[in-house]
This record gives sequence, C-alpha cells and structure tokens, in this order.
Amino acid sequence: MSLPCAQTAGRPHGSHGRPKLRKTSCDAPSGRRRTASPVQIRALWAKLQSCSVAGLVVEADGRAAYSDPMSRQSEAEPVTATLAALQDCPQCRRPLPLCVCDDIAPIENRVSLLILQHPQEQDRVLGTARLTATHLTNAVLKIGLSLPSLSKALGRPVTDPARWAVLYLGSAKVADLGTDSDVVAIDRKGEVADDQRGILRAIEGIVLLDGTWSQAKALWWRNPWMLKCRRVILGPSRPSRYGNLRREPRRDGLSTIEAAAMMLSRLENRPEIAEAMHAGFARMLTKYREFQEEQPGLAPRPRPRRNFRRRRGG
Repeated sequence: MSLPCAQTAGRPHGSHGRPKLRKTSCDAPSGRRRTASPVQIRALWAKLQSCSVAGLVVEADGRAAYSDPMSRQSEAEPVTATLAALQDCPQCRRPLPLCVCDDIAPIENRVSLLILQHPQEQDRVLGTARLTATHLTNAVLKIGLSLPSLSKALGRPVTDPARWAVLYLGSAKVADLGTDSDVVAIDRKGEVADDQRGILRAIEGIVLLDGTWSQAKALWWRNPWMLKCRRVILGPSRPSRYGNLRREPRRDGLSTIEAAAMMLSRLENRPEIAEAMHAGFARMLTKYREFQEEQPGLAPRPRPRRNFRRRRGG
C-alpha cells in the first residue's frame, strides 16, 4: 500500500506547530479514500520535517511553518543556505566571519533606547538591530508585532510616555517642513510641533522600529500606545552608509544603527556617540565586503530593496 499524500490546510495547528493533515491516497480509485495507519502518519510527519513538499517548508523545532510565498521576503537580502549554516556569534547573532563584537566598547547613554523589531525581520547578515544594542549600555531589543504598552516592551514602568519619542518617518519628510533641523518633532497632522527645543530636551527615551518600510508601518499601526509618545523624523545630510549593499526607497532612510547614532548624539549633544557607532557599522560593512570578495558563493551580492508604493503619474 502506498503512502498517503499530505496536504496542509492553512496555517499550522496545535501546540507543536504541526500542519493539519488531510489523509487522501495517491493511488486510490476515483471516489474512494483510504485512511492511513498511525505508523504511516508518523513516517509522513518525519518526511515533512526533513524536506519541503510542494513549496511548504516545515520547521522541526516547532516554530510556525509558512508556505514559501509567505516566508519569502522579496525586500530582504538573499542569504544562501551555506551562509545561514555558519555558526553565529552568541551576542550579535551574526555569522562569526562577519562579527565585530570584539572591537566594540559599550557607550553609556543617558537617553534610553528601545528597538522594536518586526518578527519577520530576519536579516542576520546586514541587519543592525543587535549591533546597535551591543554598542549601548542603556538599550533594549524587543521582538514582537503587537505589545500592550511601552512599559511591557521595556520590562519596567514608564511614568510619562510623552517623554519618549518614536522615530517613524511614514510619509513625512523634513525637507518638506521648511526647517533647518535634522531632528524634528511633528504633531499628529505631520506638521512641525511647537517648542521644538523644549520637546527634544525633555525626551528621555527613543523607540526605533526595525524592519522594512512596510514592516515599520505595521508596527506603527499595531501598537496604539505609540500615540502617547512624541513622534520624530530625521533629515540626514547624507544617504545611508550601506551604499550599494542596500538601497533604501528614500534618501532619508537610514539603518537602525545610523538612526540611533544620529538621535542619541543630537539629544545628548555628544558627537562621540555617532562617531563610535558609525565606526562599528563601517567595520561590519568592511567585513561583509571582504567576505563577499573571498567567498562570493557564500555571501552573494544583495538585491536592492524595492519600494512597493505606487508611483504617482506613472
């Protein structure tokens, strides 16, 4: 008797993340179905854990399983299976050939930093969220989509969320606001808020959204507690240091570590913060480019991120 075919019905069910199986037979006559024995079901599950069937990838460790179109991020950089198999640094979670943790001296920052990372932001090669947290003594990295409050995200009480600022660009641009400042607090209408100097001086913490542009938008809308915080946007004088490794859809789009460096150095009036963080970022990029030249098959040249927004007049 041949092994029954397995088809998945939507997302995984059960506490172990196993897909729900519909038992049908590959060789059953039309109109008839054969039921599989428990032994056959266990053998089929073992096969699903070790391979992909019809584009479905099932992870054996019990994490959520997604179909290929759901898990593939067309905006993310391609990482081959060989590179993904390299051992990671336990601190920055980067492949060891690309790790720069030994060269980092943590900075004592007065303004707290919360990095809220989208769960599907999995760029362990060129992502900078953990690298940013490694540079700072007063930083928290939280992975999640919807959190009940700022206090829950930080793991400690927050007396006044209005003294925290969320960096979210959205459709706002500093260049359109008629100001010379590179860090601007805006109101809910997207206009320059009154008393800029007083608002920025009172900020005691920053929330950075780590992910693609669409993922950052999802984090913004899925966490309404952010409306209790101030909103700030940046107008950098130069594009991201990623260069041709990652092209942002907007010139004012920065990596997480660049945004943190710009915000903290500006709010604390300490340019040495930006210098140290930019130096760490530069070392990371240099290591990647060197590894890319030595092992082009292990570190392929990343595709630029695409902007999925509709172009006007196009």
